[in-house]
Amino acid sequence: MSPEELTYLGILAICIPVGFLFRYLSPPVKQGAALLLGLSITIAICGIYTLHSLITILGTWAIIKFNWRSAPHLSLGWTFLYLLFFRLGTLFGLPPSSPFANAVQLLLTLKMVSLANEVQSFRLMKKQDVSSFSKSSVIGGLSQEPSFYDIISYSYCYIGMMTGPFFRYQTYADWIQQPNPTSLPGCEPCLRRLQFVPMYGALFLFVNFYFPLAYVRTDQFLEHHFFFRLFYMTAVFFVFRMRFYAAWCGAEAGCISAGLGCYPEGAMSKPGGGPTVQHSPDPDSPVVYDFKTIQNIDCYNTEFCVKVRHGMRYWNMSVQWWLHHYIYPNSPFKGYTLKAAWTMFISAYWHGLHPGYYLSFLTIPLCMGAESALESTVRARLGPAGQNIFDWVHWFFKMRAYDYMCMGFVLLGFWDTIHYWTTIYFCIHVIALGCILLGKALMVKKVKKDEKLKEEVRE
Repeated sequence: MSPEELTYLGILAICIPVGFLFRYLSPPVKQGAALLLGLSITIAICGIYTLHSLITILGTWAIIKFNWRSAPHLSLGWTFLYLLFFRLGTLFGLPPSSPFANAVQLLLTLKMVSLANEVQSFRLMKKQDVSSFSKSSVIGGLSQEPSFYDIISYSYCYIGMMTGPFFRYQTYADWIQQPNPTSLPGCEPCLRRLQFVPMYGALFLFVNFYFPLAYVRTDQFLEHHFFFRLFYMTAVFFVFRMRFYAAWCGAEAGCISAGLGCYPEGAMSKPGGGPTVQHSPDPDSPVVYDFKTIQNIDCYNTEFCVKVRHGMRYWNMSVQWWLHHYIYPNSPFKGYTLKAAWTMFISAYWHGLHPGYYLSFLTIPLCMGAESALESTVRARLGPAGQNIFDWVHWFFKMRAYDYMCMGFVLLGFWDTIHYWTTIYFCIHVIALGCILLGKALMVKKVKKDEKLKEEVRE
């Protein structure tokens, strides 16, 4: 394991037991202690680079305070432009930033954009309440506007500081104001979330030892048979998944131990977003709680869902919620595929400036177009048994598509990614384009057949 990975592991190992102590604190003390711990961790591992996060917060606070109506768009522009400056700091004579500062900046960008949207919604509903002389309730909306101290506390809350998951300000405020946190479930759901982490960690270390990523860049790699080179991406993506399964399950356990994101099941919470319906528990029945609000990974469905588009839904779930609510609806394009491509481009930019991110993320819409083309022209015509076989084949190619795209995500460089894809003859791109062309050909054939039947009926 790298020194960075050991640092992340150490922070997670500290945050989980500390979270249980926070359940015994009063709201003001809890808020102050979470801020102090989070800021201390940030300064300890980021040093002077902590100023980047502070400048981002101050800029967002100023936007919200002086132009709340346009705050969502302005905050998105401000935080994303500052990300560009942060990543190109060496061009301005600044030393290169650390991976830890980058992680803090990524999560903070999500928080600031979400906060601006939440405040705008609160202000608009407040004006509506005054004009209509009635009190309206927005599900998951702010109960009061956050102060500057609240914004700083939310931004530097120790939970999910570098590993996620993303959570909205209202989720944070609900956590601070929990009436009786010690009565909420903690140990059992925490242990349940951690039960497979040792296995994920062991598999990560074992497979990574035999299939190191660096080997792909060597001349010896090219001497292997095509099928070995093809299989290598499967091993690399397996290592990638095990690494994030372990990290995100550990991060979720840190949230669970503190009680963050704990809501009644009847609230039907969504990862990242929180409750979606107003829920009034029956006083005569025991309340069942869940932690879906802070769920960031669904390991089972990531492995076994059938479609490429569904695979995204179960991976980094809180960020997917953020993209779905703040980026996808505001796309400058129309049509599902183009809007999805725009969202993937923004996601790639959020991750970084490395060309491999863009090569990988922008391959996703192509794969989604391929599966849509065959679903409507092939699967729809099959019987139950045929559809079952189609789904298994679809699942197999979905996993290979993610294997393929993962190589761009981990190799990062343009030529490194293109070089590897060349060694396997751009097989996923070729298959995806072939599926799209086949789907179009079958659709044209179907249209001609339908027109011919109509003409025969007329005659």
